[in-house]
Amino acid sequence: MTELTTDRLLMRQWRDSDREPFAAMNADPAVMAHFLAPQTREQSDALIDRNIPEIEGRGWGLWALEVKDTGRFIGFTGLSVPSFEAHFMPAIEIGWRLAKEAWGNGYATEAARATLAHGFGPAGLTEIVSFTTTTNLPSQRVMQRIGMTHDEAGDFDHVRLPDGHPLQRHVLYRIDRAQWEATR
Repeated sequence: MTELTTDRLLMRQWRDSDREPFAAMNADPAVMAHFLAPQTREQSDALIDRNIPEIEGRGWGLWALEVKDTGRFIGFTGLSVPSFEAHFMPAIEIGWRLAKEAWGNGYATEAARATLAHGFGPAGLTEIVSFTTTTNLPSQRVMQRIGMTHDEAGDFDHVRLPDGHPLQRHVLYRIDRAQWEATR
């Protein structure tokens, strides 16, 4: 089982004990402000259930994120294959979602850097993308801190959001292995 560690964090397989705090996090309007809507418990559990076999089978996915010193679950970080059609597909995406109480500690950046190292190292990927709404400036800053470059020509309207929705427009960021190696 692939686990990643940083000085402060453990990125690990999901546990049943993660379900309750994950559902609470996904129901928080502040955490889900850049998504169509907060998630139900069933939607939250389904995300966990999809990722368990992905991590087991591929050696990567969206790992549960834990603070090592306390054992506290704070969200997820990892790699995934987007499940919608877009001009930049096929692609592997890096993503993160943290509980509001974990914001502002550098955890997303720290975990994302470890994810890139795994993606370009043992996973053998050649490029990783990330995307978010134009309004999600905190996530865009994480993308920039980990060495990703905004591909303005690649910005897109997310097909899963209705036309005219304020969150429909998304920015696309990219990093390839050579760019990542140059930032290390």
